[in-house]
Amino acid sequence: MDHNNSNKIWQESVKYLAGGVNSPVRAYGSVGGNPVVMKKGEGAFLIDEDNNKYLDFVNSWGPLILGHCNKELVDVLKNQVEKGTSFGTITKAENELARLICENIHHVEMIRFVNSGTEAVMSALRLARGYTSKSKIIKFEGCYHGHHDSMLVKAGSGLLTFSGDISLSSSPGVPESFAEDTIVLPLDEEEILEKTFESLGDKIAAVILEAVPANSGLLPQRLEFVKKIQILCEKYSALFIADEVITGFRLGFSGFCGKYNIKPDLVTYGKIIGGGLPVGAFGGKKEIMNHLSPVGKVYQAGTLSGNPLAMAAGYTSLKILKEQNVYEHLNNLATYLKSSFDKLIMPALNAKSFTIKLVQEESIFWLNIREKDSDELIRRVDKIWQDAAGIYKQIFWHMLENGIHIAPSAYEVGFLSHPMTKEDIDFFINNLKTAIDKID
Repeated sequence: MDHNNSNKIWQESVKYLAGGVNSPVRAYGSVGGNPVVMKKGEGAFLIDEDNNKYLDFVNSWGPLILGHCNKELVDVLKNQVEKGTSFGTITKAENELARLICENIHHVEMIRFVNSGTEAVMSALRLARGYTSKSKIIKFEGCYHGHHDSMLVKAGSGLLTFSGDISLSSSPGVPESFAEDTIVLPLDEEEILEKTFESLGDKIAAVILEAVPANSGLLPQRLEFVKKIQILCEKYSALFIADEVITGFRLGFSGFCGKYNIKPDLVTYGKIIGGGLPVGAFGGKKEIMNHLSPVGKVYQAGTLSGNPLAMAAGYTSLKILKEQNVYEHLNNLATYLKSSFDKLIMPALNAKSFTIKLVQEESIFWLNIREKDSDELIRRVDKIWQDAAGIYKQIFWHMLENGIHIAPSAYEVGFLSHPMTKEDIDFFINNLKTAIDKID
């Protein structure tokens, strides 16, 4: 592929943007080379500044479950732009989206819209502390809950991508005093969790968990572990916060919690809830949510919160997801992906010094590169094979140069989108097999 225009734009970017990007993983730091600059999306595909076309499994890191430039979404956004882009007042669109969510998600009685998943988590944690009058938060190693200070402690995601070191504690710039109230525990360790509550239960305001940890690979948790969190939170009067920024409206309309009948006290959303526009939300029990200003004393505000464009896009996206057969199609694609992987990729790995396990949660997947003969399902970040990044780098560049856009990091996941077909999955699998065949 010719990348001349992308390279020129990248060379200019590094002059004016810190690191040349506005989000670190876009810099291709862990796969090397210059980033490809995209200019257009069509259905399941992206087109770059040199008019190369790519089957897109990144999908803006998850939001684009309906693919690029869905016609219904585009028409709604055009209509809203002509009415105005921001008012700084209450709008009908906020109510419509809130009602759609609250009437269909059993654990969301009230909701508040913000501008990102990071902001949703930050606000939910503040609310939990204000509601319980306690200060400490339990999070789990490798789970990413946004880039605000108290959650950038062993957070996986970009920290893991760029350091390659799972022991990296947090980002520079996060004072120790901020981290003191953040208790970081290993995933899938019920005994450690219980002992922590036994010693600090009167100080713990909340436990926050990615419903399916998906920022340090894809690390599905045992349902028993998730329910244990819920039981301990109830016992010690702490709140259970389910971070569904990625899984919300991805694993079915009601997300992970609805699928497995988990009832968190608070839940955070982002990505799909905005239909591709910047948005986040947090919601939960009315008793808790009513502690927010202006009816309560916990302050939270945002100039662009409930933005008309984001609300219109979110409402339209969720209506499509609820009323059309999107999930059925995606689940069929996911099943086909798994069967194709087992049929073509697994035999290709027999002669290699490594193996790859396809980890899936509905339409989310991860290529878990492992040592040979290792068949264990990974549930913890410290179990990720350190040599995976080097192998993934070779796979990434083969796929990109042959028209497939996957995440530029071995620790990030992939997403299926509704416009994809079985032929697209065949294209992906055949190129993956060729990439693997070329690796020594």
